[in-house]
Amino acid sequence: MESSAFLTLSYLPSVHPSKHRNRVYPFMPCKHRSSKSSRIHCQKMYVPGFGEASPEAKAAKNLHNFFTYVAVRIVTAQLESYNTEAYEELMEFLDRHSLNDGDKFCASLMRESSRHKTLAMRILEVRSAYCKNDFEWDNLKRLAVKMVDESNTRLMRDYVSETSSVEKEK
Repeated sequence: MESSAFLTLSYLPSVHPSKHRNRVYPFMPCKHRSSKSSRIHCQKMYVPGFGEASPEAKAAKNLHNFFTYVAVRIVTAQLESYNTEAYEELMEFLDRHSLNDGDKFCASLMRESSRHKTLAMRILEVRSAYCKNDFEWDNLKRLAVKMVDESNTRLMRDYVSETSSVEKEK
């Protein structure tokens, strides 16, 4: 079954209006504009449970922390080959501090010592350069869509084979 069939079904509430016409339902994708035209303005899917942030904002925050991780990996690889003392200091700091929150990690690194501040500044510089110049945003979207499509197909295929009434030969 095509994914467009699922989308059509998810929009049924907007086709069959509720008896509570004065309420605004966040899951209704379409609403009439207040202008004199009869055009309908369709919004994207409402995603509940994210509070004030959108799913894209949550993903951006995770990517932000990931870019810090990547920058730390790049800087440690560079230091390992030409400044072993700074490499050792950064590795010791990494052993004591989590990289889960990139900004917190960099803030702590800056406050450790003047030498660590220099390392933190280098990490911030690399993080920014990687995000702006080297990260392949189009490739990210292509890979994410491909993974979702392949995963959905595999899960549906597995479910159908598990629930089919055809018995396997012994």
